Amino acid sequence: MIKINSLDFLTKNKIKFKDENLLRKSLTHKSFDNVNNNEKLEFLGDRVLGLIISKQLIEMYPDEKEGVLDKKFANLVNKKTCYQIAKQLSLKKYMFLGESYKNRNKSDEKITSDCLEALIGAIYIDNGFKITEKFVLVNWREQIEKSIETYIDSKTKLQEFCLKKYKELPKYLTYSKTGPNHDPSFKVGVTIPNSKKVLGVGKSIKIAQQNAATKLLAILKINL
Repeated sequence: MIKINSLDFLTKNKIKFKDENLLRKSLTHKSFDNVNNNEKLEFLGDRVLGLIISKQLIEMYPDEKEGVLDKKFANLVNKKTCYQIAKQLSLKKYMFLGESYKNRNKSDEKITSDCLEALIGAIYIDNGFKITEKFVLVNWREQIEKSIETYIDSKTKLQEFCLKKYKELPKYLTYSKTGPNHDPSFKVGVTIPNSKKVLGVGKSIKIAQQNAATKLLAILKINL
């Protein structure tokens, strides 16, 4: 019998549940138990995930427009992304499913992604916000990094403007890196002909460059 508090995805993320019944409930689909299942925890986890991702995007892109952040947010919290992360955690093999659901590939994406959200809700109740935030940011790291390139970004816009007007590329210079290796902060400057140097800050050099470019575009009154 599998020890419910010794599952691979918990060990990997260094999470220990004080209430093992809560963990079990988060893994229980209504087809297995129509009363004590993960539906309410999924409802909570969906909101907690949204809060964590919203907070992270605002910290990463302090100068970005709400419309762009909204598109990034939607890509990061949708069922498809949740399902991909749940697969990476091998979550389905630990779920309690009714016999009729165990081999139904059609419903696999929804019930597995819902279970991940329920797990997030359970971690939040049992371990608090900070540990839940760490769990989400560690497991969403790759998707968050990919969000940099999900639209025609500020760097591209600035590059197009600079090439068209001055026949040269913007110049970026990294000024500093602060903070621990697991949570760094970079400061980057960007310049183009006939403009002042503009600084941007971010959790990677790419993000800091994007933020610097966004600021300079705003100064130049060039719409994204």
